[in-house]
Amino acid sequence: MVIDYEALRTRLTLPLPGSLAHNQMRAEPVGAIKPKFDHTLPPRPGSVMILLYGEDNDVWFPLTKRPDYLGTHGGQISLPGGKAELGETSIETALRETEEEIGVKSDTIEVLGVLSDFFVIPSNFIVTPVIGLLKTPPLFTPDPKEVVRVLQCSVNELVDANSIRTKEILAAKFFPMRAPHFEIEQEVVWGATAMILNEFRTILKELP
Repeated sequence: MVIDYEALRTRLTLPLPGSLAHNQMRAEPVGAIKPKFDHTLPPRPGSVMILLYGEDNDVWFPLTKRPDYLGTHGGQISLPGGKAELGETSIETALRETEEEIGVKSDTIEVLGVLSDFFVIPSNFIVTPVIGLLKTPPLFTPDPKEVVRVLQCSVNELVDANSIRTKEILAAKFFPMRAPHFEIEQEVVWGATAMILNEFRTILKELP
């Protein structure tokens, strides 16, 4: 797929698919065991980065695999990103976290726009997905404390008609969920990351 980046930049200024795209990838509990999230504090702000770059007649973006710890998101596949620091904009957060997690310098990234804010219920975050562009393929230097592996996702594979699959997974190693997902480099990409990517996928499919 060849992306017209100016067309994408313009499309991001218009009304976005938001929950219509997110809900297509929403996992549903299986059986009687259901997770409960009773947050007493307002959600914290955070950002993630969809970082585009061209290589081998395709457009790619990186995903990261988290360390396998006991917690809500342990071992999962995610976009580079994290929580905002005091006084940061969503774009500043995404740029800083991308540099910290996978070593791509923030001053080499051109920001094209943002997707819809997304409420990550388990961790109580409001996440802004930022779309960035690199002129040349990056050399990733992941932070070993935060990233076990960097995956490279093909936009061609993302927009393929058969890219969405469904199977039962265990959330937080305990809760069975029926999860629509993408499979990227033999890894299951589900939950918030898949929902955000499906909004991006929906927009890409609208471009000329």
